[in-house]
Amino acid sequence: MSKERLLMFHRYNDEKSSFHSLRVRVVQLWSDYWSFFKKALEMGRKDPRKIIYAVKNGFALVVVSLFIFWKDPLSDVSQFAIWAILTVIVMFEFSIGATFIKGFNRGLGTFCAGMLAFLFAELAILAGDCEKVVIVISFFIIGSIASYLKLYPTMAPYEYGFRVFVLTYCILMVAGNKTREYTTAILTRLVLIAVGACICFIINISIYPIWSGDDLHSLVVNNFKDLATSLEGCVNGYLKYVEYERAPTRFSTQATEDQLNYKSVIESAAREKTLLGFAVWEPPHGRYKKLGYPWTTYVKVSAAVRHCAYTVMALHGCILSEIQAPPEKRQVFRNQLQSVSAEGARVLRQLGDKIEKMEKLSTSENILKQVHEAGEQLQKKIDQRSFLLVNSGNWEIENRTNAELDYQDDDVVSIEREQQHDYLQLGFKSQSETAIHVPSSLTFVKKLANKDLKKKPQTLRKLVPWPSWISFEGAGLIKEDEVKTYQSASALSLATFASLLIEFIARLQNVVDCFEELSEEAGFADPDVVLLEERRFSHWARLCSCCFRFKA
Repeated sequence: MSKERLLMFHRYNDEKSSFHSLRVRVVQLWSDYWSFFKKALEMGRKDPRKIIYAVKNGFALVVVSLFIFWKDPLSDVSQFAIWAILTVIVMFEFSIGATFIKGFNRGLGTFCAGMLAFLFAELAILAGDCEKVVIVISFFIIGSIASYLKLYPTMAPYEYGFRVFVLTYCILMVAGNKTREYTTAILTRLVLIAVGACICFIINISIYPIWSGDDLHSLVVNNFKDLATSLEGCVNGYLKYVEYERAPTRFSTQATEDQLNYKSVIESAAREKTLLGFAVWEPPHGRYKKLGYPWTTYVKVSAAVRHCAYTVMALHGCILSEIQAPPEKRQVFRNQLQSVSAEGARVLRQLGDKIEKMEKLSTSENILKQVHEAGEQLQKKIDQRSFLLVNSGNWEIENRTNAELDYQDDDVVSIEREQQHDYLQLGFKSQSETAIHVPSSLTFVKKLANKDLKKKPQTLRKLVPWPSWISFEGAGLIKEDEVKTYQSASALSLATFASLLIEFIARLQNVVDCFEELSEEAGFADPDVVLLEERRFSHWARLCSCCFRFKA
């Protein structure tokens, strides 16, 4: 009896555990579905155009599905209405440009397939008993040629058209072979495909049209603003001197959001290429009324901005570098660094606003004047305080006197220091490994007691080539010349940061040149002419108001 009770008890526990696991799975499944539903709603809330696109697509399917109930005239329309429905499904895209390029591919592929199907159908009929052989051979010829041509590099945008071509040809030939009426089958399907394409174009354009050109325009403008924010964030973060944890995760978790905005600029190249491919197919619309609008120049401007973004990425790398300049040296150049970042960000934002408003630069305005002056001030500060960026104590100075040249009495010539270790091998340090971490604010090192080394074992980690030659002498003394070498390398990181800012200023000229090219090709408004017209309008308005007052 006890064994039976024990077995029943175990069976009850097994059923209870299985029920519990089933309950956990059901709850987890419900949680996943609910999370997906909330994310879908959030996507529509952030971009309402996606909801509008879905509604338009559904409405287009409703309209084309009415062909199913078509009876008179042409009763065959209801039988082949699926062709119009399939056309709407495969052609209706998010933007007008994408719909046009999809329609072009489908239209061209369908037309070519129809013509070849009509040709081979006539040949099959003339072949008589060899009709099946002609049809099979035509399948081989069409499939092989189309599959080979779509692999050609320049044919990559029309890959969908080749698939439609092969698919349509095979279906037309099969349908014609069954009904023995090739011409009727081909013409009916071509007409229904054309009707479905027209429904896509009319609904997509007439009901809240979504243009890829607008998206490309907004993307270029946002690139200017994001890069300006990232530039200021990197300079401010560098001057704050936040010591990041020496771990691999610091690259993704310890940087502020405003410093990482340059990533969106760099990663926007693929999206720009896609939008450009759609925008060139769109007809003139809205503010872009010029035929053959220079969308390619928009991408060229964004490429120039991306060229500057690479410099900002290097600035951000200086913040996360292993060797850091001491904070007191950074404060020496604080005003100049902030001035360059502020002026550079101002230029980027101003150019972004000009593109957004589609205005040219004023002829009397030199947009780069102030940022160039800020760069010159930074360079002068570097020249004046260059002794902070190198180990000036090791300079070799030679005074030369010459009786023939009086002005050489006060000149000194700086000679490069000869390399003492010609075959010194420098290795690479991993992110998680660091040698002796010398405090960046250290200027004079006297003595480091052994008991302090025991209290702080984290200062001694797995030795790596740099800066592992900072060694200890007897009684815990650190070699002073090696500490100075490390300090010199730390100071050079500040020079690297400053030189990158100056390089950023130089690259801004390319951005301005590309902007001026875009403003000329796109026909941006001249702010001087707009201002003159506003002044004339205000003058006539005041004159009319005075006349009315006089009559009253």
